[in-house]
Amino acid sequence: MAPQWRYQVRFDVTDSAMAESIRRNAREPGLAGLFDVLARHRAVPKCQYDAFSEYVAAAEARGVESYPLYHWTKTTIENPAKKEKYLKSFTLYVDDREVYAREIADGLEADLQPLAASGLIARISKYDTNPSNNPQPPQRGLA
Repeated sequence: MAPQWRYQVRFDVTDSAMAESIRRNAREPGLAGLFDVLARHRAVPKCQYDAFSEYVAAAEARGVESYPLYHWTKTTIENPAKKEKYLKSFTLYVDDREVYAREIADGLEADLQPLAASGLIARISKYDTNPSNNPQPPQRGLA
């Protein structure tokens, strides 16, 4: 039997002010469609920059030797261009899960497509947990 991969949906926005509103969970009129889709799927957006910052803070509090991506992540969030990029990038958690069944990811992706077509969302990405489809962690010391 083939492995059952889990999936994750991410999206990017182009506007910094819109990204900040999403980060604050501000229910502004221009974001109503997005928050309606997310509510239907029991999905919550997590800003990639915030996730990276939390990872770095946890590593620094508990010991970086147990966090293999610490150096890469810290370098990333300290780079102004990458910070700007990741402040506009969001991972969707469904029912508090970072990865979920393909059917859930497919439905979420399909319902986000009209928001991409309207320009609210700049890009939608779907990832799976198959290691051959994902980049491996950088070698220690590389940034």
